[in-house]
Amino acid sequence: MGDIHQTVSTRERTAELVALRESVEAGDAAGTERQRAKGKLTARERIQLLLDKGSFTEVETLRRHRASGFGLETKRPHSDGVITGWGTVEGRTVFVYAHDFRIFGGALGEAHATKIHKIMDMALAAGAPLVSLNDGAGARIQEGVSALAGYGGIFQRNTAASGVIPQISVMLGPCAGGAAYSPALTDFVFMVRGTSQMFITGPDVVAAVTGEQVSQNGLGGADVHAEISGVAHFAYDDEETCLEEVRYLLSLLPGNNREAPPVEISEDPADRSCEALLELVSADGNRPYDMRRVIEEIVDDGQFIEVHERWATNVICALARLDGQVAGIVANQPMSMAGVLDIHASEKAARFVQLCDAFNIPLITLLDVPGFLPGVDQEHGGIIRHGAKLLYAYCNATVPRIQLILRKAYGGAYIVMDSRSVGTDLSFAWPTNEIAVMGAEGAANVIFRKRIAESDDPDATRAAMVKEYKAELMHPYYAAERGLVDDVIDPAETRAILSRGLRMLRTKHAELPARKHGNPPQ
Repeated sequence: MGDIHQTVSTRERTAELVALRESVEAGDAAGTERQRAKGKLTARERIQLLLDKGSFTEVETLRRHRASGFGLETKRPHSDGVITGWGTVEGRTVFVYAHDFRIFGGALGEAHATKIHKIMDMALAAGAPLVSLNDGAGARIQEGVSALAGYGGIFQRNTAASGVIPQISVMLGPCAGGAAYSPALTDFVFMVRGTSQMFITGPDVVAAVTGEQVSQNGLGGADVHAEISGVAHFAYDDEETCLEEVRYLLSLLPGNNREAPPVEISEDPADRSCEALLELVSADGNRPYDMRRVIEEIVDDGQFIEVHERWATNVICALARLDGQVAGIVANQPMSMAGVLDIHASEKAARFVQLCDAFNIPLITLLDVPGFLPGVDQEHGGIIRHGAKLLYAYCNATVPRIQLILRKAYGGAYIVMDSRSVGTDLSFAWPTNEIAVMGAEGAANVIFRKRIAESDDPDATRAAMVKEYKAELMHPYYAAERGLVDDVIDPAETRAILSRGLRMLRTKHAELPARKHGNPPQ
């Protein structure tokens, strides 16, 4: 009599596993077609573009929710709508989670959230960057408060990881309601035009409450957040370009706050002469020029990535390499509002300085600033506290810091932009520099007001007083004579001098006073 129990072999069980994995990875064909129709890639295709080929290791592929009610008990797909794991970018470990819009519209439920919590904890423990590929419909309504609690766990982990590991949010679809706060807590936000949106309340709610009619992209599309709100740091036309730029950004960042950024051997000579700068920047302080061209001339191979390129354009924040070493560059942009500092520019630069300081990225500050923007709107909008954010960020930064004054450096804006008095390690100036409390014309009108008013020829007297003020207090060597500038340099030697300074400062060690945390201006 034969055995009534049929034994299933290990090989058969393994074949079942392989078939199950293949089914899960293939996903719903109809859902894939819907993604294609929207011009979007699938979650797995996005991960393949982000990570080095063949490097992805998935975690909890077979996870399923345990919720019931509203028909959920009859629909329990594996992965529960989010793919989590790790891989490499240029050989360095990166953790990732990607919403799968084909499953529940990428909506977050309890199991879904638990998977994200786990991969975030793993990234923090391993000391490696975390990239989220967002394409979800928000909280899974059928799971109620359990879904909301899942978001709370994500926010808590975003905050715990802030300044410890780089966190990058890539918006590749809708992100509404409380879900939008996780990207806002991360270091960088990427968006894709036409397919990604972020808003707290959607167009229908806005119309019902305020009567305003607006489309999803008009309310929270990539261009809105890249140009108006400042929520998005980068915006691109397609997913492929977006993910390639995420890879480039990761190549400039350390894995965590205990590491230095990766150094690359550069074929661009550190002592390369920058003769073009002599023609690019006019000695006439009223003639604008594009500061981006100055940066291109200074950095390795002219390559840099600009953060918030289209928001607060009067200041430039960029990451680049000099002599192979990563540096953060903060620079006034004379082509936009004459490079003046205002509320948005101060906020933009302050957060960038904090980011660089958190991740051991040296700072280079390029000054051509006529001051803070005057006006009732600026004062009522809180330019004092917003400008103080930038001042606080620089004063609090312990990374190597180098200041370079190209032309104008007037008043409080000069002090705020990493002057010697707030702790910059090295300060250099071009012979075209003008460091003063204010411009010569304004200063002369204040100091010599009575003499000008009593003069038989006020215009001639004013012109003479302006010339005298410039000769006495605004000549190129005034600050250097008082030790507030380390040297006045030939613009052509800028790259060589900055490279030498960074090389010297690589071993800089500075500590802040013991405290729980500061209380920066808000």
